[in-house]
Amino acid sequence: MEVLKKAVADMNLPIAYQAFVTGKAREMEKTFTEFLWVFLLSVVFMYMILASQFESLIHPLTILLSLPLSVPFALFSLWYTGNTLNLYSALGILVLFGVVKKNAILQIDHMNSLRAHGMGRAEAIVQGNRDRLRPILMTTLALVAGMLPLWVGTGPGAEERRAIAVVVIGGQTLCLLLTLLVTPVAYALFEDAAQLLKLSAPSLAPWRRQARQEERRTWRQRLRRRWRRAPIQELPDGTADD
Repeated sequence: MEVLKKAVADMNLPIAYQAFVTGKAREMEKTFTEFLWVFLLSVVFMYMILASQFESLIHPLTILLSLPLSVPFALFSLWYTGNTLNLYSALGILVLFGVVKKNAILQIDHMNSLRAHGMGRAEAIVQGNRDRLRPILMTTLALVAGMLPLWVGTGPGAEERRAIAVVVIGGQTLCLLLTLLVTPVAYALFEDAAQLLKLSAPSLAPWRRQARQEERRTWRQRLRRRWRRAPIQELPDGTADD
């Protein structure tokens, strides 16, 4: 589109003439800015949801670190297969954002679970990644297998839909090993930095666990008192029901 605009400008057409793009080129030009906002809002909403689930401000950053790592691999996949960055490939990058971060979620969630049971951080990182290696490989292979029909499909519009599969398959496969190595390292580094800044989630974890235990204990006491005070009712057949 830029080449066409430059060529039209070099023609020095009279004032009565004008040039504009239509069809897919027009849609691409109109929605490019909207896609940038979509990418930004998707990252913001993912951070908010992960922060509420993990009750931490640091762990979501570790998980979302896999998103910028996946973009170069997605673009490399497009270049290597001869595809271009268009509406469909941009949509594929958005889909890639949703599936890439799941590996880090599996790793960090299991590492936090092991640490909550008293395991040290270094041991939890090694054990957590060893336990989650098989599920990560299985989900990655399942995703790649599900995208293969879209990649090799033929028919009207197959070339456009193929860009989505190329981005997802290439981006997910190439960044798999990198995220498996980067996520544990970033997990340890971000926690060290958070402890220096007094923002570490583990420093608040004992207090939260104690508060939850006290809340559960209070509810159990209330249920016992209510059960003891519950009157015995007689059913129509003469049996008692408490």
